[in-house]
Amino acid sequence: MDVTDAPDRARYEAHRDGELIAFSDYVRREGTVTFTRLEVFPEARGSGAAAALTRASLDDARARGERVRPLCPYYARWIERHPEYQDLVVEGRSFKHP
Repeated sequence: MDVTDAPDRARYEAHRDGELIAFSDYVRREGTVTFTRLEVFPEARGSGAAAALTRASLDDARARGERVRPLCPYYARWIERHPEYQDLVVEGRSFKHP
């Protein structure tokens, strides 16, 4: 699976064997990337595409020095379960974790 940024469409895309299987919409502004939606096509559900897409997009945000605003519920839950990414979240958004 390959994950790439498609800035002309303001989204990250996951491809498997050249086919688009998932995407994540975002708004990038002033050092913050806001993730608004993640969609996995039915044929790719359960394949790990959502997690791979989330991890790759957050790693890219970190590499760019950006902060993250996870408006997408999947992103918010994923970051909550992966504390190593919580430092990316803009102030005012906190998570409870065990």
